[in-house]
Amino acid sequence: MATLLLRRRLRLRRRRGCRRLILALAIVAAFTFFVPLDPSVKPAASLSASSFFRHSGRASLRPPPLSNSSLHSSSPLPNSSTSDVVVGSSDDKKVVVRPLTKKKKEERPYWLLPPDEALMYAKREIENAPLVIDDPDLYAPIYRNVSVFKRSYELMEKILKVYIYSDGKRPIFHTPELQGIYASEGWFMKLMEESKVFVAKDPRKAHLFYLPYSSRQLKEALYVPGSHNLRPLAIYLKDYVNNLASKYPFWNRTKGADHFLVACHDWGPYTTKFHDELCKNTIKALCNADTSEGIFVRGQDVSLPETTIKFPKKPLRYVGGKKHLSERIFLAFYAGNMHGRVRPILQKYWGDRDDDMKIYRRLPNRISRNMSYVEHMKSSKFCICPMGYEVNSPRIVEAIYAECVPVIIADNFVLPFDEVLNWSSFSVVVPEKDIPNLRDILLGISLRRYISLQTGVKQLQRHFLWHASPEKYDLFHMILHSIWFNRLKQIQDQP
Repeated sequence: MATLLLRRRLRLRRRRGCRRLILALAIVAAFTFFVPLDPSVKPAASLSASSFFRHSGRASLRPPPLSNSSLHSSSPLPNSSTSDVVVGSSDDKKVVVRPLTKKKKEERPYWLLPPDEALMYAKREIENAPLVIDDPDLYAPIYRNVSVFKRSYELMEKILKVYIYSDGKRPIFHTPELQGIYASEGWFMKLMEESKVFVAKDPRKAHLFYLPYSSRQLKEALYVPGSHNLRPLAIYLKDYVNNLASKYPFWNRTKGADHFLVACHDWGPYTTKFHDELCKNTIKALCNADTSEGIFVRGQDVSLPETTIKFPKKPLRYVGGKKHLSERIFLAFYAGNMHGRVRPILQKYWGDRDDDMKIYRRLPNRISRNMSYVEHMKSSKFCICPMGYEVNSPRIVEAIYAECVPVIIADNFVLPFDEVLNWSSFSVVVPEKDIPNLRDILLGISLRRYISLQTGVKQLQRHFLWHASPEKYDLFHMILHSIWFNRLKQIQDQP
């Protein structure tokens, strides 16, 4: 029995040895076929078979050493680079050895970058934004560049963090007013302070810093009626900023360039004049976006839409045209006070002058009993939006809500979200000097062009809506996006 077992073991060893020898010879043959060498190089077949094996009986091919004569400077192969080395040669075969290259160092993910580097990353991404074609969520004609807007908005949602200073006494600070014609600043304050997406608790991780004050509450608290003196308001705001600069390191790092405020009262710009850095460097989202005053800086500051909110619990109550084009029986409509430099001229030329141009000082009771102010807007093709004492007007947003094409008359006015929206695709801007020709200008717009403008208004509408819980692309997000977008434009490219 022991003899039989011994014989079987010997046979198995012989078979294994034969298999190893056959495998070694096959490898040698393959090597000599694919890598023919110069005669001066020792043939691979003469290498001992044991050199092809390593532990556990696995074959390991060790190519022969290369002599100087085996490195040829022949022309590169069709798919080889000039740095490739041709090893061996024959009449019909060449084998290329490519040099090893170091792996490119991978960039850190954006969520691990410090705030300044994250902003630079976002700026580069936006500058190289992928082309957007037929996006179902975005109507391209209403944007200056839909590809840039889409990429910038996406990055804002992913990256942006805002630190809100807790300093400041109520009601001037942290007390949002949600009703009236200055409600935009209050709604933004409320939604910004409630945000779980954009608010940073750690200021070291913030990309922007918010000064949460209300220009409306500032006026109510400090202005002496009839004094025409805004100094107390400007001094109060100056002292507030100086206190922040002395208490925290963040203002002094950029001299206020990464800070922003949101103010809708007409006096908003003037209350910043006593602090140079606040006035010149800070991003100011202002309803009174007048470039002629020397305070609003186009490309840095943001034109804030002025929205009239009558019912804070139902901010969307008057939204929607709900009328066919044939039901818009008036060419144009305006009703309101006649203050400022533009409205008296509008009244002079078009007040009660034409049946299809409904221009009123105030909507008369005899008319409003049959058709309200809102119904007039919904029954008009064009809604006239002249400036008042200042360039801004809540009628622009009212017209958009009524799906009525806004006709804007206010020289030097930077239109809301001008950095991303193409206002020529959904509105008509008339210079103040052309008021006498207003009817001819409107009649000169073809039906096809009008339908295009009104389609733009309908597509634009969602960008001007307030929601108790912010929704994608709504007014809260559009204001924040313009602040983000303008901040990125101010950042200098690093070498």
